[in-house]
Amino acid sequence: MIDEDLDYTDGQMLRSRAEEKLKEAHKEMDEQVKETDLKKLLHELQVHQIEFEMQNEALRQAYEAAEAALKKYTILYDLAPMGYLTLDGEGSILELNFTAAEMLGEKRYSLINSNFKLFISKDSLPVFNDFFRKVYTSNTKESCEVVLGYNEKLLCPVYMEGVVAGEERECLLSLVDVSGLKK
Repeated sequence: MIDEDLDYTDGQMLRSRAEEKLKEAHKEMDEQVKETDLKKLLHELQVHQIEFEMQNEALRQAYEAAEAALKKYTILYDLAPMGYLTLDGEGSILELNFTAAEMLGEKRYSLINSNFKLFISKDSLPVFNDFFRKVYTSNTKESCEVVLGYNEKLLCPVYMEGVVAGEERECLLSLVDVSGLKK
């Protein structure tokens, strides 16, 4: 339809034609807007992808550092030449290393939740009880010498140091076999 053929006096026809032109203009503008929006959206997605890749790399590095720290802790704690134990306020064994289990003459896993006082010789029990009470009341490092043993079987004399730590108020205990020093 040519604009010359239009009857500009017919209001309805004129309005209809104006709406068609407006629709076409909007269509072109919508296409341009859509293209711009798509470019912005694509850019945002690419930025987020790079951010996620950077976060993933940081997490991977943190995981590797945690693995290295765990390996170092395992060597330092589990394979230490002295016995390490963690006791609760009642004297139950929460954790212990291989050396402590060897000193107690039992397998490590079987000692968890056992009361450590059962492994103190009858003669040394008053000394240990006094030591254990002081550890919890003084909130400082305490030490003593006792003989490990149970069921009338003496295991070895040990020098021990203990301190209460953490919110759980657990006793961190170290044991050193002093039988070689006594000879």
